[in-house]
Amino acid sequence: MSTTSINADQELAEKLQSLELSQRPEGSAVGRFIYWAGVLFALAHIYFNTLGTLPELWVSAIHFSGFALICSLMVPMVRCQTAAGRRLALMLDTLVGIAAVFCSLYLIGFEDALYERGVKFAQLDWVFAVCAIFISLEMARRTTGWFIPVMIVTALTYVFWWGQYIDGVFGFPGLSLETVLFRSYFSPEGMFGSIARISWTFVFMFILFGAFLVKSGAGDFIIELSRCAAGRFVGGPGFVAVLGSGLMGSVSGSSVANTVSTGVITIPLMRKAGFPAKFAAGVEAAASTGGQLMPPVMGAGAFIMASYTQIPYVDIISIAALPALLYFMSVGFFVRVEAMRSHADSVELDTRPIGEVFKDGWHYLLPLVVLVALLIYGFTPTYAAGISIISVVVSSWLSKNPMGIRDILDSLAQGSKNMATTAMLLVAVGLVVNVVAMTGIGNTFSLMVTDWAGGSLLITILLVALASLILGMGLPVTASYIVLATLSAPALYSLIAEIELISMMVAGTLPEAAQTIFLLVDAEKAALLMAPMTELDAQQMLAIVPDDFKGQLLEMAIAPETLAMTLLSAHMIIFWLSQDSNVTPPVCLTAFAAAAIAKTPPMATGFMAWKVAKGLYIVPLLFAYTGFIGGTTSEVLSVFVFSLFGIYALVGCMEGYLESPLNIGLRILSGISGVVMMWPHDELLFKLAGMAVFVLLFWYSRRQYKLQSVTAVAAG
Repeated sequence: MSTTSINADQELAEKLQSLELSQRPEGSAVGRFIYWAGVLFALAHIYFNTLGTLPELWVSAIHFSGFALICSLMVPMVRCQTAAGRRLALMLDTLVGIAAVFCSLYLIGFEDALYERGVKFAQLDWVFAVCAIFISLEMARRTTGWFIPVMIVTALTYVFWWGQYIDGVFGFPGLSLETVLFRSYFSPEGMFGSIARISWTFVFMFILFGAFLVKSGAGDFIIELSRCAAGRFVGGPGFVAVLGSGLMGSVSGSSVANTVSTGVITIPLMRKAGFPAKFAAGVEAAASTGGQLMPPVMGAGAFIMASYTQIPYVDIISIAALPALLYFMSVGFFVRVEAMRSHADSVELDTRPIGEVFKDGWHYLLPLVVLVALLIYGFTPTYAAGISIISVVVSSWLSKNPMGIRDILDSLAQGSKNMATTAMLLVAVGLVVNVVAMTGIGNTFSLMVTDWAGGSLLITILLVALASLILGMGLPVTASYIVLATLSAPALYSLIAEIELISMMVAGTLPEAAQTIFLLVDAEKAALLMAPMTELDAQQMLAIVPDDFKGQLLEMAIAPETLAMTLLSAHMIIFWLSQDSNVTPPVCLTAFAAAAIAKTPPMATGFMAWKVAKGLYIVPLLFAYTGFIGGTTSEVLSVFVFSLFGIYALVGCMEGYLESPLNIGLRILSGISGVVMMWPHDELLFKLAGMAVFVLLFWYSRRQYKLQSVTAVAAG
């Protein structure tokens, strides 16, 4: 594809991406203000993350006010058809933005005065605290709809009003409104707390890094490289979608951004090759969803996960790489099967030789190399992102279109605009997280989920998946992950850790320190721990340990590094399941965006994307029951390889097709072989047998395809 064509497609993608939010033209006075405000605010954030020494609470407040001002002007309160109506709306939006600025200035200027009064609210404290919360609600409403504001209002009123009228485990005696407002506005645990801090540090710097990469031309290079690498295979345009979305995801970490940037190229190509339009849109949506799973950015999820688990960011992205690859391969299997079934032959993509493309664009990879190298060397993610931004500019000087001052300013402005809605979302969700911390409802919810599941890890995962789907109807992926992780991660962590504990009890290797817990509960039964026991006996013994003692028991029995990986597994399960809202009807924005490009029915496209994205449900089970996270290198590679074949076998079972049609018996056999390969057991012979069965099925299917081809040629 020519550079002119790629640039035209990129322009269309940017228009599609901004269509839903931006209602004011960039050339207008408001557009110019947003541009320069974005430039200045991006520079301010770079300062905050490098040389700045302001208190974190103040920086979080500045972060909120600046992006509230930008967002209020980018996304109008109402859409008006008349000029007078638009002027009035602009005045109201400007007032909202200015009010947000004053809320932050008041916090910075009068925080000390509040503490000097013994944390007793003055009249203006009430005014600005309420105003800040209402602005946060309004910004969330504009960018994501009514779900988040309603959820926040419900959470806040639960604390000071209606929680006291509830009986049972969810009853809460209540706090005063003054206390709730203090903890929400002035406290470093509320809307300007840890989630806001993640927003102005990690998330902003990486979104800015992505904006610089795209402006430098790296996005065009990624798409063209993907076309050269995968475009000449059977069903190549489908593989271009998978590969291109994966590589773009490593830059943007946004599923919708991936869809509109790669979909305008890949969906028409897939249709031209012979893929059904609905399938082409579904593949693009499913592949773009993987962008949030693909290191190094992973949306905002990796940064929030690092904050929750206290596991270094670089460790998280290194562990997430193979699971992300497994997901993209699973989407690729659907592409291969549909290509064979639909006879979607490769189309001429008008690409240059891959060596020539790489020779012209190899420098676009340098910033990613710098980023990964700095992270591995031990630098903080924000510092690594800052140096990588500089490396983007420097590496662009090796290209035919070096970045100049105007390009740098455009990147700064675009990074701020890309961040505006995300910043408002994260600040707003911080209010919900604060309520969970204030009330202890997270522990209550975790205990309730465990009780409903009857101690079953599988049922717990199913409940979390159901909750993620329901939350995903109204919450973006990042918000859904934050809420679910806050509520259900403790339950998942405990159940996964108990599997390890039971295996130690079965083997008779429980440390003596941990045995003292059982001695306190039942000294007679504790004597049985000295020797190996059956799994059922171990489960029964563990059941007699009170919940209050189980956390201490796990810490005594299991090594700290193993517990850390167990906690990461719990968060990874929730993070992966949170992605399903992108591709699962009735609300699946990524699938709807792909449907708009393909001109297919949105709901039907959503169901197709849901089918193609089955890896979102399979891989979390591997996190829970295997050593895919935290295992030895051989364990991780073994799980990866067998799961790769296993998922392909399950795809064949679901589709009734590999290289040629499978009858009902062969479909069942393919499904059984897939389950055997992924079943959490250590019997290597069984897994090898399952793999052998699938390889024979594939060979038989391929042979049938060749026979059919020969017959067709002879008949022709």
